[in-house]
Amino acid sequence: MMNRGFLLLAAAVIACLGPAPAATQQQPRFQAVPAPATGRSALPAKSIAPAELLSELRKGGYVLYFRHTSTDFSRDDTKSRSDDDCANQRLLTDKGREEARQIGAAIRDLKIPVGQVLASPRCRTMETALLIFGRAEKANEVRGGPATPDNPDRYAALRRLLTAPVKPRTNLAISSHGNPFYATAGAPYLEEGEAAVVRPLGMDFAVVARLKHDAWRALGR
Repeated sequence: MMNRGFLLLAAAVIACLGPAPAATQQQPRFQAVPAPATGRSALPAKSIAPAELLSELRKGGYVLYFRHTSTDFSRDDTKSRSDDDCANQRLLTDKGREEARQIGAAIRDLKIPVGQVLASPRCRTMETALLIFGRAEKANEVRGGPATPDNPDRYAALRRLLTAPVKPRTNLAISSHGNPFYATAGAPYLEEGEAAVVRPLGMDFAVVARLKHDAWRALGR
């Protein structure tokens, strides 16, 4: 049995050391560009005339996947403490904000119906969605992380969104990043502000068109 003197000494040492430091909160990890989806291409299988594409979009049933508009590449997210820590993330530039506004104005003028708007919780993707559509729901499903960058099923939820049927007379809009679409649909990589028009097929999906930020109004000409 330990003697009383030893116990008192141990207690004194612990008191001098002070309380154990609090566990450091684990921060999100961000990975480099993932490998493109194997056996797929993110290019449309065939071209579609602008008027025909507009007609299809007005009928609804599509997913509009946007990569956020132009950002400031002198910044990055490595010091970001949370999705809401905009001060430590790569943000939209004034050019990117204007691009998003122009996309939104074109979609409204072309009378393309949009229902649910899902956005990656990062500040640049939320701002892109809000400037285009005026609303957005934060959705980790469209980002695929970043908490589990090594998980092979990281983008499974996004694949489900791209394959699930969308009701007629509305379209699902997604505002996210280049990596998730690249890993799910294949190469080539979406440019900032570029959108992929995706037709859900139930068990699969097809990219029917890609539109850069300044190409929307051409659909109505």
